[in-house]
Amino acid sequence: MAAENTTAKSMLARMDLDRAAGERMLAALDEAVDPERTACSLFETAPGRWTLSVHFRDAADVGLLQAVVDSLLGPDAGRDLAIETIAETDWVAESLAGLAPVPAGRFIVHGAHDRARVPVNRIGIEIEAALAFGTGHHGTTRGCLLALDGLLKARQPRRILDIGAGSGVLAIAAARARHRPVLASDIDARAVTAAHANARLNRAGPLVEIVQAAGLAHPRIRRRAPFDLVLANILLGPLQRLALPIGRILAPRARVILSGLLATQANAALAAYRRQGLSLERRIPLDEWVTLILRRGA
Repeated sequence: MAAENTTAKSMLARMDLDRAAGERMLAALDEAVDPERTACSLFETAPGRWTLSVHFRDAADVGLLQAVVDSLLGPDAGRDLAIETIAETDWVAESLAGLAPVPAGRFIVHGAHDRARVPVNRIGIEIEAALAFGTGHHGTTRGCLLALDGLLKARQPRRILDIGAGSGVLAIAAARARHRPVLASDIDARAVTAAHANARLNRAGPLVEIVQAAGLAHPRIRRRAPFDLVLANILLGPLQRLALPIGRILAPRARVILSGLLATQANAALAAYRRQGLSLERRIPLDEWVTLILRRGA
């Protein structure tokens, strides 16, 4: 997703509940909230115990969450809703302050100030934090790059899709490594603009096509399917909702790289994709985050 104001305050709400109630809440929130301002996820924290997590860009939407809780679970349930304010941070300034190049297998993600430090045997990907989220420093992006590097040593996917492209770093990495066209999508028009700029900056402009799309209904995605490799570095909730659509656009023996997941959320994501006939091939943990490589059977 593209960056907008450099300073942002956000709210995080959590609620422990059973799975059935959590799924009802998640479905209701999908209808009620703005997906560009809110991220919702449901994950199992212990056997039989589930946590609903809702991240708001600002405090204005918290009342809506309370109304949904009251409507579905009753007014007393709101007492179990824990809400915290995430301190204001100048994210862009913080990201740009002294960022070192980030190695991930054959790839190295860097800013313009480190262009000359890229080794000749690495694929350098220049991304400026001011343009869009996804500089490679986050564990989820680096995990995806490591997964991509390892996968490309064993396979040569021809049709590649990057969902939720953000800065475009994953699409650029795949295009540069395979020297083949890559299709990418993002729901945010600003991210699409930034990813186009980054692709041109990294001499991958002719290979990387980026479309603005929510989900997988865009005509370009349908026309380019089936895909041999799909990358999706987003959040648990959207990943769960995309499991069925992704399953429908995969070629036999395709691979799917999923990230944006806390380690505690991995099993919830796996459950959704196993229902689509995918199985776990590799798990890459980085700090509290995890990247999953899944495979589709023949």
